[in-house]
Formats: sequence, structure tokens, C-alpha cells
Amino acid sequence: MIKGIEEIATIKPISWIKAGVYALGIILIYYSALVWMIFHEWAREDNSHCYLIPFVVLYLLWEKRSALRSFASVPSWKGAVPLLFGLGLFWVGEFGGEFFTLYISLWLVVVGLIWLHNGSRKLREMGFALFMMLTMFPFPNFINTKILVNLRIISSDLGVKMLHLCGMSVYREGNIIELPFTNLQVVDACSGLRFVVSLGILSLLMAYLFGGSLWKKAILFLSSLPLAIFTNSIRIAVTGILWSFWGARVAEGFFHGFSGWLIFMVTIPVLLLEMWVLGKIGGKTESATQPVVKEKSIISPSVEQMPETPPFSRSTILQPVFVTALVLLAATFALSRGVEFREKIPLKKSFNEFPLTVGEWAGKRQSMEQLFIDSLHFSDYIMVSYRNPKGPEIDFYVAYYETQRKGETTHSPETCFPGSGWSFKQAGLAIIDGGDGRMMKVNRTLVEKSGSRQLMYFWFPQRGRILTSLPQVKIYSFWDALTRQRTDGALVRMITPVYKSERIEDAEKRLQGFAREIAPALEEFIPGKDSVKGT
Repeated sequence: MIKGIEEIATIKPISWIKAGVYALGIILIYYSALVWMIFHEWAREDNSHCYLIPFVVLYLLWEKRSALRSFASVPSWKGAVPLLFGLGLFWVGEFGGEFFTLYISLWLVVVGLIWLHNGSRKLREMGFALFMMLTMFPFPNFINTKILVNLRIISSDLGVKMLHLCGMSVYREGNIIELPFTNLQVVDACSGLRFVVSLGILSLLMAYLFGGSLWKKAILFLSSLPLAIFTNSIRIAVTGILWSFWGARVAEGFFHGFSGWLIFMVTIPVLLLEMWVLGKIGGKTESATQPVVKEKSIISPSVEQMPETPPFSRSTILQPVFVTALVLLAATFALSRGVEFREKIPLKKSFNEFPLTVGEWAGKRQSMEQLFIDSLHFSDYIMVSYRNPKGPEIDFYVAYYETQRKGETTHSPETCFPGSGWSFKQAGLAIIDGGDGRMMKVNRTLVEKSGSRQLMYFWFPQRGRILTSLPQVKIYSFWDALTRQRTDGALVRMITPVYKSERIEDAEKRLQGFAREIAPALEEFIPGKDSVKGT
């Protein structure tokens, strides 16, 4: 430890000054993204492991300190490539309102700065530590949702098969397991599945420290996913069996959370056993943490004999790579704070004036809980339950954003509905009449939950465009912020139940007719292509 401190003390003061300047610049540029990541994303139970990742990265760099000191820092302009690409992604994330893009941008900027000042050889030595840094960035919600939906289905299916082996009569529909005495639902909040990502990160770190052949590392890492799914399936099966004795208590509260932790702790010994078995195959393995120095130094003898540059000399302060990087960071910060690329475009008319009678449909306004209003960050919204004389019902919802920023952007039903236990079926596109003979392409999906079915249409009116996916929304928000100083937009969603006594085609016809009636009314409220501030 003392030796390590002495090694750090030998680093030139100018290097610490440069590192401090860069750290300050990165914090200033990515301040909002860092605050969101640490206090919002990491605070979720699914991502609590992220708090440990920075310490893991520092430890990995500490383990490499001897190897890093054995090679000279050779500035390389190749580092400008990831630096410039990272700063470009910053603007994409800033204008598109996407935090994950900003996270990747931050990582590329860090990699670029390290490469600029230290060269390729040292960058390779720090490669795994920098790669591990990526694991502290949570995936976007729509990616997390799609991954968890598939994992829930697999876990539920295996759990049902295990219950069958135990002689229990059970049936699965999506993520709903129908037991003889109740229904067991495997939701996104399932504590067993929350450990999939953290277990994957742990297995990745174990594979690195294992130090064996590449194929052994790959087996160790890739085995974590099926191991997590299988152990969670056992947990589901055990919950189903214990439910018959103790009721709902086994699927709620302390037991639910504790059983998730127990599954995680069981998988660690399995991975260690796997490491031991793999270590026996093909002979002894070396730990990846043991520094292996293949070259004493890449500095030529003539360079080594040159007199040392004073730590605060003009040449070190005005090093070209440092000055260039500093100018790029300063310009990015100044533009992001000094230039407003978004105007706030209000609704043409307040949603308070939205008609409650549309054709033969009569509506009743609904209100949203303040908790959801605070989390969705829209400028205005309307929820109406419409009925026609024949009795069928359609729930109509529009959320409008005067400007879309990071954390304050349009949300997709594909993100929030699965979190409420709905599973998407028959997802695709539909064509509806937008009025005046204009046909619009919108999302169409059948959602199911506990035996109930609903048909849903939704789309994103964005500054005169009708978009059907969030990636499209992000791309056009970026482009329109640059070219039109606008990022306003809306989500339109309409849902009708599919009654047991009717066909899906009947519900489809109902939504088509309602969409044809409501589309002209929407145009009177949502700003179009030529709207400007204050109109």
C-alpha cells in the first residue's frame, strides 16, 4: 500500500491539474445527466448495483498501476476520434432528450481524453476497466422492458413445468400462472429477475479475474443468464407450492424480497464452482490481476536521457492535445448553456376546450393521479372516456409537451403498460383516416392481462409528422431542434376493450370509426408543421 502511494506521489503535478480540469469540464457539461443517473436511475432497486461500479473501476485501475507505469505516456491524436464522436453524441442526446445517449457520449469523451494523453498502449492496459465503466449506465426503459418481458415468459414457463413435475395442476397464460387456488403473476418487479443484470456484471468481473482461456471466460460469463433464469424459475415453483400452505404472504413483503436475495446468493457459489471446474480443464490458469510486463519501456534511450521538463513549464501547460481538448469541451459547454435551441410551442387551444361530444360519441372527463402527472412531465393532457349509444367504450388520452428535454419527453405505452402487467400481442401497424382523405399509419396492438383483452391504437404527432416509434421521435427532435428550434410533440392513445362476446375485428372497426371522428378535432389543438411560438 505504501509503495502504491509513493508511486502516485511521483506523478507530475501538471498531470493532476489536467485531470482536474477535465473532470470539472465533464461535470459541467454532463451535470444534468449525472444528477439524473445517480439520484434517479441508480436509486431504482433494479440498478442499485451501479453505486459500486465506480469503485470497481478504480480498483481495476489500481491493480494495473505497475503495468501502466512501465509504459511511457505518448500523446496520440487518434484519441480525437472518440472525443469528437462523443461530443457529437452529446448534442444528439441533448436535443433528442435521451439520457442513455448522453451516458455513451460521456464514456466516449473519457476514452478519447485518455487516448489523447496516454496513447494506445496504456489505453489497452486500461481497456477492461473502461469497459466495466459502461455497466454503470442503465439501459433505456424500452430496452429494459423488452428484455424483462422475454425473461418473465421464460421463467414462468419453466416454473410451470417444475410445478407439473411436483404433481400440481397449473396453467400459464403469458406471465399469469393459474394455480388451483389463485393466480400467480410474474411482474417486472419480480425480485428474482432484478438480479439478472447485476449477476451478469458479477460474472463478467469473475471471468476477467479468472484469467483462463477466452472460451472459458465466455462460458463463465454467458452461463450467468440461463443460471439466473433457472434459479428464478425454481423460486416461482417454490412460491407456488408454499402458497397452498401459507397463502399470499409467500409472494409479498419480506419473503418476496428475501427469496430474491437468496437466489442471488445461491448463484454465486455455482459460478465459483464453475470457475473451479474450468480451472481444472487444460491446466493451471493465471490471475488476470497479476501484472505481466512484456516490455520494460517503449521510450527510446535517447528520450530517456533527455532532461526532465519542469512540471509547470510552458510546454506542458500548452501541450497541443490538452489545449485542443480543452477548447472543444469549453465550446460544448458554452453552446449548451448559452444558446437556446428550443422554443416552447403552446397548444393551439387548451385541452379544457376539447369536445366531449364527437359524432355519436359522448365523453366524460377523467383525471390522472398527481403522482403520474409529476413523473410524466407533460405540459398538458386530456383523458376522456367516450361511449356511443350501443354501449362500447373507448378510453382516449393525449399528452402534450411544449418542449421535450432530458427526462421530459414523450413516453410510449410500450414502456409503461408492461410495467402494469399487460402483455403485448399482435403488435403491428394500422392505417386510419386522418380526415380530408389523408391516411395515417399508427401503432396497433392487442394487450392482455388476467384474461382481459384490449385493442390499442397510439401514435406520436410531432411538429406536423405522425411517428410510430420512440427512435423516430428522438431523431426528429434532434433535427428539428437544430433546424427549427422546436421539439414540441404529443402522444395520442385510444383503447377499447375486446369483449368476450365479440371478435377482435369488431373492436377494430370501433376504433377505426372513432379515430375518423376524433382526428379533425385533434388538429384544432395540437400544433402542426408551421406553428410558431405564441400562436
